Amino acid sequence: MNAHHFWNGVEMRTVMASADPDAPARAITLPADWDDDAAAALAEIVAGTGAVSLPLESARWIESFTSSSRRPDGGRQEPSRGDIISGRSLAWLHILRQVAPTLAVWHGASDRRPGFVINLAAFVLPGEDFAAETFVAALRLLCLVLRTDARAKATRRNGELPLDEATPPEPTLFDLPTASTQPRQAASEAATEKTGDLLADAPLPIVGEILLTNLDACLAALGLDYDSDDGRDAACSIVALTTLVTREGTGCDHLPLMPHRHVLPGLSAAIRDAWSRAAVDTDMPEARIETGFSSTGPVDALLGCEACGIAPVFSPLRADGRLAASTLNRLAARGLSVETALAASLAGESPLILPTIDAHMRMYRALAGFVDRVPARPDPTMAPLPRILPRGTLQPLPERHTGIAQKASVGGHRFFLRTAEYEDGTLGEIALTPARESAMVRGLMESFSQAVSIGLQYGAPLEDFVDRFAYSSFGPAGTVEGDPVTSYATSILDYAFRALSNLYLHQRLPDAPHEEENRGGSPLLPFDFKSGENRKPSAPNGRRGLRLVS
Repeated sequence: MNAHHFWNGVEMRTVMASADPDAPARAITLPADWDDDAAAALAEIVAGTGAVSLPLESARWIESFTSSSRRPDGGRQEPSRGDIISGRSLAWLHILRQVAPTLAVWHGASDRRPGFVINLAAFVLPGEDFAAETFVAALRLLCLVLRTDARAKATRRNGELPLDEATPPEPTLFDLPTASTQPRQAASEAATEKTGDLLADAPLPIVGEILLTNLDACLAALGLDYDSDDGRDAACSIVALTTLVTREGTGCDHLPLMPHRHVLPGLSAAIRDAWSRAAVDTDMPEARIETGFSSTGPVDALLGCEACGIAPVFSPLRADGRLAASTLNRLAARGLSVETALAASLAGESPLILPTIDAHMRMYRALAGFVDRVPARPDPTMAPLPRILPRGTLQPLPERHTGIAQKASVGGHRFFLRTAEYEDGTLGEIALTPARESAMVRGLMESFSQAVSIGLQYGAPLEDFVDRFAYSSFGPAGTVEGDPVTSYATSILDYAFRALSNLYLHQRLPDAPHEEENRGGSPLLPFDFKSGENRKPSAPNGRRGLRLVS
């Protein structure tokens, strides 16, 4: 494997990263100017738990493509049309983060269609226009790679097909050309001619795919807005050029539409040249390569894309909180610096407006006729947001307020109920203080009272508290003394909230049914013994014995 030597001279660094935050980190070696998101994407692409080196992993697929043009004896085949697959060019496109293979190529899945993902923003140099010549050269190299790889692997596939019952078997050496076999030979020749006509009319095989991504960042680098006519026209020109280049050599039956307006200088000449090459009929057409847009995945993150496919940029900020490159480019196109944009934001203005779902739909409709496959249409209906309760506003009680103080007892347990009211007479605070209870019970009652008071001061209705806590059943329970509003309560909370309902809601709630359990039984005996059972005999003469303890 010699392809990793193409990375010589590139400054590298090693970081610890993983695709899953819960998974153990792996040592990832990649170029020093690539971000940590690319390291996490590479960890997701390459399965396993060991260290990963981008030069070694990329050398695998580069070597597999360049070996497709070698003869079995180790020499190189004669290139058709003077084309040669350059491993150094593939590596250089990958180092510049312009091109990366799809997951099928990374994983070596021969049963899946190979392809490449092209980062459109990487073909726009700072301060320059779209590099059309470099883009076309890269496309032609990728098309050559995919078609050469398909021809090399064609002999490895199983070519067995089911026999057609209408086609007679081929004659053997033991079949003499008699009069009875002449009609059979004529039928065989007719079937062969018919099969040739069907093959001539059959569609060309598809050997790979070219997927475009990071369109919005490319438009931002060109100084164009995503939701604008110029932005959509520029996108149509770039996508049409891509499809025309992939159609070169396939005949003039599969040509895409032509854009009606060109806004990028130099791109119209490249489109005319690609059209003249593609609109040439040939008797031996090349295999087709489909064009489309990428979907969400680790390959886009490896290329450092801000937007996936034709979708707009998700956020103007990077993961570390800094402004993204597309945001800086759009601010520069408007003549704004970071400081002036910040000042405009503080003044209430919006220097940048993120594209909406309608803008995404308009871009989708504009580009649908220039590629072979388009992603799923964006759904204009927004997903239902979870219901979030509005946060109330604290209404503190006045320093001097009115209220009531009620002394009562439930089942013989005394306590005090105190309230505090606003100026309009509404309830704002309660306090439940037991008279003779343990420190734990007193603390729980005070904490509960504070929680209810906070809810009341933030606007929680008293009706909800009454519905929740009235008739709550836990000890102590029993007869209520000290307040004629209720005569029986199932708990202290039951009495307190029914009393509050009567005072502040003017709703008198009835008492709960009394519990008749163990009525008439002795509370000191755990079991009901019969009279005279398990009873010790008394002392003789009816007197109990006394024992003096000194």
